[in-house]
Amino acid sequence: MKSKVYFTKTITPEKVIEMYKATGKELTGKVAAKVHSGEEGNQNYLRPEVWKPVIDFVEGTVVECNTAYDGQRNTTAKHMKLMKSHGWTEYFDVDLMDAEGPDLKLEIPDGLAIKENLVGKNMANYDSMLVLAHFKGHPMGGYGGALKQLSIGCASTAGKCWIHSAGKTTEQSEFWDNVAEQDTFCEAMADAAGSVIDYFKGNVVYINIMCNLSVDCDCCEVAEDPCMKDIGILASTDPVALDQACVDLIDKSDDPGRNHLWERIESRHGVHTIEAAEKLGYGSREYELVTVE
Repeated sequence: MKSKVYFTKTITPEKVIEMYKATGKELTGKVAAKVHSGEEGNQNYLRPEVWKPVIDFVEGTVVECNTAYDGQRNTTAKHMKLMKSHGWTEYFDVDLMDAEGPDLKLEIPDGLAIKENLVGKNMANYDSMLVLAHFKGHPMGGYGGALKQLSIGCASTAGKCWIHSAGKTTEQSEFWDNVAEQDTFCEAMADAAGSVIDYFKGNVVYINIMCNLSVDCDCCEVAEDPCMKDIGILASTDPVALDQACVDLIDKSDDPGRNHLWERIESRHGVHTIEAAEKLGYGSREYELVTVE
């Protein structure tokens, strides 16, 4: 059976709740709402007001993890200061899951590139997860969507180094000298994403908003301006189908900026992350796109 991916062209905070409800899955217990806090200086990240209604609806706690590269999010002190300046703490309880060690180690016995994943230890405080992603390009992964939020997004600083190096190092000082070959990096992201899916035993809902479509990620201090018009909101309980649907909407678009974004996705083998996640059994690239008016 094909996975269902729900789609609407309407992008409003209220519509995000409707898309969550469309999936038919109710997140129970203590809900972690995974967002991207947005690097200082980035103009494209989705502001907290966009996500506020749906996070309030599930009574979620906003969760993030520190980065592994220079910027305003690579230490707990700087990251919390940024979360405040970007308005997250005004609206939500905010939990930097790797604010304090030790990291939580998730085993990946059948991993393609890595056999364990390191996530913020505070993940253990949650029963389910709402993955809220801004779908757009990415300098290293080709695109950023649900699978990246699960993998790089939930990984601790050490875990981010581990994924990017495909298991060679957990040290920030060794990060750039050990970046893995591109397909192997994509497979490590799929491995890490799967470990989080397994941890929550499928109690996860995924929402991607396709707007501010830049070739660059919200982690970039200086990002290119969007090159395509906004497309819409997509939601699913299958992150593989969801990301594939978003990629397909870019591929099939007649927008003048389509080629620029597609080159970014293709040159970084972005679809290979989706292929690897399907191979690992975390979803299907075959989907039914269900329009929500």
